[in-house]
Amino acid sequence: MILYAATILVSSFLLFLVQPIIAKQILPWFGGTAAVWTTCLVFFQLALLAGYTYSDISNRLKPKTQTTIHIVLLLVSLASLPIVAGTGWKPAGDEDPLWRILGLLVATIGLPYFMLSTTGPLVQSWVAREHADPATAKRVYRFFALSNLGSLVGLLAYPFAIEMWVPTRVQAVGWSVGYGLFVVFCIGSALRARREPPEPLVGAVVAASMAQKPPAPTVSMDQGGENHSGGAQRVAAAEPITPESAPTAGDYGLWFTLSALASLMLLAISNHITQNVASIPFLWVLPLTLYLLTFVLVFEGRGGRGFYIRQIWLGPTLVVLGAMAWGLTADRGVLNINEAIPLYCVGLFLTCMFCHGELAAAKPSPRYLTRFYLMLSVGGAAGGMFVGLAAPKLFTGYLEMPLGLVACALMAVVVTRGLFAKPLTVWAPLAALVAAGACTYYGWKYDEFLKENTIHASRNFYGSLRVKQTLPDTDVDANRRLVHGVIMHGEQYIHPAHRHIITSYYGDTSGVGMALSRFHPEEQRVGVIGLGAGTLAGYGQKGDYFRLYEINPKVIDIATYYFYYLTESKARVDTALGDARLVLEREPSQKFDVLAVDAFSSDAIPVHLITREALQVYLKHIKPDGAVAFHVTNRYLRLAPVVKQLADEIGYEAVLITDDAEDDKYLSRTDWVIVTRNRNFIDDEDVKAKRVPIEPIPGMRPWTDDFNNLFQILK
Repeated sequence: MILYAATILVSSFLLFLVQPIIAKQILPWFGGTAAVWTTCLVFFQLALLAGYTYSDISNRLKPKTQTTIHIVLLLVSLASLPIVAGTGWKPAGDEDPLWRILGLLVATIGLPYFMLSTTGPLVQSWVAREHADPATAKRVYRFFALSNLGSLVGLLAYPFAIEMWVPTRVQAVGWSVGYGLFVVFCIGSALRARREPPEPLVGAVVAASMAQKPPAPTVSMDQGGENHSGGAQRVAAAEPITPESAPTAGDYGLWFTLSALASLMLLAISNHITQNVASIPFLWVLPLTLYLLTFVLVFEGRGGRGFYIRQIWLGPTLVVLGAMAWGLTADRGVLNINEAIPLYCVGLFLTCMFCHGELAAAKPSPRYLTRFYLMLSVGGAAGGMFVGLAAPKLFTGYLEMPLGLVACALMAVVVTRGLFAKPLTVWAPLAALVAAGACTYYGWKYDEFLKENTIHASRNFYGSLRVKQTLPDTDVDANRRLVHGVIMHGEQYIHPAHRHIITSYYGDTSGVGMALSRFHPEEQRVGVIGLGAGTLAGYGQKGDYFRLYEINPKVIDIATYYFYYLTESKARVDTALGDARLVLEREPSQKFDVLAVDAFSSDAIPVHLITREALQVYLKHIKPDGAVAFHVTNRYLRLAPVVKQLADEIGYEAVLITDDAEDDKYLSRTDWVIVTRNRNFIDDEDVKAKRVPIEPIPGMRPWTDDFNNLFQILK
């Protein structure tokens, strides 16, 4: 048992640890966007599905044949080490990043991840086969709780321990060493499982069931205990079941649906709180932690029965489903962060307790264990693919969230429908119907909210974009705003008399405005990383050249069609599609007077644009007396000390200019750090008047592509 347990624990730990390790390697290549993580999750779920399918098929082979094949695959998988992404997978800029990421992951970690994903169900089936007595065989499901506990530890260890101290390449090498240890454990387990069981599990279990008094009829799944292996049909009926009951089509449907709903809600709520509530670093860790924790709780507990009891958990779940649906429309669709994050995290926990608890209560005999896990992985992959692949193509907003709430409430109706005949418990299906109705109503209102004052909405791999306009075109105060999640990425007054006004973060009293006005030869050359509404192009004069780098093709289309800064600029304006750093690495020197790096206001920052190597790329593209202007306005991160430390390393000055813009209705408060050697700019009296000291962060190391630490710069 100890060898089997160690194998499962190490495999599950490595399974979740590899996810952030590989994601961090490839984030810089695809713009540092949160969609990279979502795409990685889809891959991990598909790989898990492949692993569970293999486990189910191989479990039908003779023990010696099965274990021989598995040992060979384990040895072959060692050829993939170390797990370092090849630079040949870097995108050119105009291809669909989704398929390139999936291909990269298959080539880099495909086989090792596949072998790790097979371990849980395969080793559990070996344990069940080795122990013929029914009591021991039933306890095999506790290994699933152990597996999720190992995954939880791996998930939390990365951001709070490993990432803070270990460079990225060392992380990959260290993980590869750990994988080698797993291979040793797994081969040992496979060799032990080669021997035939002393007595077929089927005979032992059937004999045990015949020797016991048949259980009295009860309403299935009321207590979430071990005898509730019925499924969709038995959920509604009061049939007594035996430990050897074969799964029915209804069972498979129930397992699939519950697993898919939990996966859908995990990704939908993660998207919602990071895109529409607050893009706080590490916030994505919390939903995944809660998701894994519910697996541990429902498959573990006193006597191995788990902590899910429908009478206790169903009521709060139904209440929070309605509350989350209401929260989508409260305060114009965005609750206060102090209210929204607790609401949606508690909601995710209760929803997953409901879905996973019903799964645990409907688990079959260990004889059908691998099929059970296979359906769980099919459902999980389906939910993940719906959110990660289908939703960006189908919806212009994050409508998978209200759809998931409605589906969960309807699922509660399905699993409680048999209680209509019970006078004391009739509240459950009725309450579920009310919750489903509330979720449907508020989901419809949320869709209306998304369309309110919106003249354009679109969504792709990089997120959801909206163009808002509150007044008619003819109104002198009419303006348009480009919004991504909860972050405004530029605005413009559209009346012809006011179109020339520079707004928001880019006024002439801001750091970038002062840089543009003081680094201005007759024919100024300006580069901009992060297009937004194209506001900085409004500074262009005849003879000037502005080159704007943007990774999202939708942003280029919107800035060209709905705003006028690009089309009415007096300068010559070019746009370059692709990750700015990769494009700049391939280009000859552009000899910019000013290069503005405007990619950090969304809080989920692309770290690769603010490292030692990135600054070296930028300096190659500016004139000797030019400047790199970093937009470091941020609600949660202190980015100015990071830039200063990088500038100090190479003998440049880092000038922090803070503009409160209190008396100007067109402008927003901003922080810009100007990196330059130009003494005329540094000694300018107006610059000195607005300059703010940059306080260093004790113990902070310079950021590189191989090492950075967001924890140290949290406000």
